[in-house]
Amino acid sequence: MNFIDITIFIVYLLGVVVFGSSFYRKNKSSKSFTVGNNNIPTWVISMSIFATFVSSISYLALPGQAYLTNWNVFVFSLSIPFATLLAVRFFVPLYRSVNSPSAYTYLEKRFGPWAKTYVSVMYLLTQLMRAGTILFLLALTVNVITGWSIVVIIIVTGLSVMIYSLLGGIQAVVWTDAIQGIILVLGAVVCAGLLLFSMPEGPGQFFSIAMEHHKFSLGSFKLELTSSTFWVVLIYGLFINVQNYGIDQNYIQRYMTASSEKEAKKSALYGGLLYVPVSLLFLFIGTALFTYYTANPGLLPADTPADKVFPFFIVNGLPTGLTGLLIASVFAAGMSTISTSVNSSATVILNDYFKLSADDENSDKKSMKILYSSSFIFSVLSIAIAIAMINVQSALEAWWKLASIFSGGMLGLFLLGYFSKKVKSKAAVIGVLAGVLIIGWMSLSPLFFTSDALQPYASPFHSYLSIVFGTTAIFIVGFLGGVFINRSRLNSANQ
Repeated sequence: MNFIDITIFIVYLLGVVVFGSSFYRKNKSSKSFTVGNNNIPTWVISMSIFATFVSSISYLALPGQAYLTNWNVFVFSLSIPFATLLAVRFFVPLYRSVNSPSAYTYLEKRFGPWAKTYVSVMYLLTQLMRAGTILFLLALTVNVITGWSIVVIIIVTGLSVMIYSLLGGIQAVVWTDAIQGIILVLGAVVCAGLLLFSMPEGPGQFFSIAMEHHKFSLGSFKLELTSSTFWVVLIYGLFINVQNYGIDQNYIQRYMTASSEKEAKKSALYGGLLYVPVSLLFLFIGTALFTYYTANPGLLPADTPADKVFPFFIVNGLPTGLTGLLIASVFAAGMSTISTSVNSSATVILNDYFKLSADDENSDKKSMKILYSSSFIFSVLSIAIAIAMINVQSALEAWWKLASIFSGGMLGLFLLGYFSKKVKSKAAVIGVLAGVLIIGWMSLSPLFFTSDALQPYASPFHSYLSIVFGTTAIFIVGFLGGVFINRSRLNSANQ
């Protein structure tokens, strides 16, 4: 990187921190910290929802996947309109009526404290691992591009996000998210255009090479559950995106920042739908990279992994200035996701674990101390996890997998509580246990059922379907358990 690119990147980083921190003057109460006093513009919330969905992982992984295979992963995006419509129809009105900054207050009212505790603990563990993983991968990518120390990149990035997230609260998070979302889209558009018009024989060569290698394929349409067919990815995407837009604190909290239910619905819909064309843009970049290096043999080292091709092009294929812009775009994607995790986790900790009396004159000051402390501790732990991943990735990946297994029961529990009004706490517990067992069996089969003797007991299904089967099991077992328990009580009462 030359001086101009480094300057653009540093100016971007400092600009985000200064801009986000400037909201400190508007961030004097717990309500402003968590929901922005319910007066944030709709377009800003929409861009924030979009930017939260696009992490630096997807910014680099989607082009890498399209470079390596085809557009099968785009089927995941095709499920988003269905998920956002469900969120608009059912979940946004629900959370606005509950009127709590925490998405998990509803579960406490529905099933009792255990449900709120279970879901919120799983959420916090998931967010810690997510923030740490994104910090690590972000630093790894920038290290490849610049040669800077991974540890230094992790610490500087983590502290930068912490400063403006802590000082500016949710207002800083959503406004910086909106700016970062615009930057990452602009960076991707510029990169796609340069690739398309850099083909030796013109843009037409891009399509001829891509078609020849079946790069636009959406996958097999076979009705099987053992591979990532079109239908498997579509069903998986529907469940994951309903979980994201329907029960994830990162998104629910944004619905609460809108001025009205109508504006919250608009934000959920627009923020979700924006990801569909942008994900297509990322896949286009991956295919363009494939055609570009196919048409220009020798430019790309033969042993370059698929997920490193885009960073290689950023450094070696872009003109001066644009390299700095693209690195800023990658950082924008990562920082927006991490800042969301910091603020949302602090909000969950305050609302789900501290009961402050409204009659206490100092309750808001105490709330702000809790929010500041939680943001600080979460940020430090995320940095520590990211640094630990440099040397102990296997242990942390195991923790990540276990946290994902246990958090897999969240969606089923919400759906059970919302659509089965007669199901009570005991039946819900039985349902969650059944679902988590199924998710664990499907997720851990590749690790533990490898010998010939145990192979017949391994899951034959694609790993994408674990959340599908797990969520379905929670709902069905919980519903049937509720029917059985209610009948038993009724029979006992009649005897």
